[in-house]
Amino acid sequence: MQIPEPQKEHVWLKQLIGQWEFEHECNMGLDQPPMKSSGTQSTRALGELWVVGEISGALPDGSEARSIITLGFDPARKRFSGTFVSSCMTHLWPYDGTLDAADRILTLDSEGPSFADDGTMAKYQDIIEIIDSDHHTMSSRFLNSSGEWVFFMVGKYRRVSGK
Repeated sequence: MQIPEPQKEHVWLKQLIGQWEFEHECNMGLDQPPMKSSGTQSTRALGELWVVGEISGALPDGSEARSIITLGFDPARKRFSGTFVSSCMTHLWPYDGTLDAADRILTLDSEGPSFADDGTMAKYQDIIEIIDSDHHTMSSRFLNSSGEWVFFMVGKYRRVSGK
């Protein structure tokens, strides 16, 4: 088996390689104030075709949450792919995504347990936007029952080292 040549989309993912600090703000519901958290993300290359990020941050109760994100690009499907798992969730989040025409915003579609906590599944998107070489954001939203996308989390990332 021959290793595929990296595409421009694989090169795009390399912008995420490095050590990052982040601050997240999450909307936890109408009756609750936004929850703020901070942490670190260490993202490395896995060969020329994938990046893997290891995330660590504090939960509201003070305990630590750890997560792993994988991102790659499938030239045959012309789609980004990947996964997200977290120590505070039992669901494996599969990603299927596209890059905007300006090569700045990667939208990753997924499906997971509904916020209604009623056993149903809902559509979600994680959206990575490159601001500059040392800053990016990651926002999360879900599709509500009215067919509208509702943002519930925004994270601001600042590079502390590595490129």
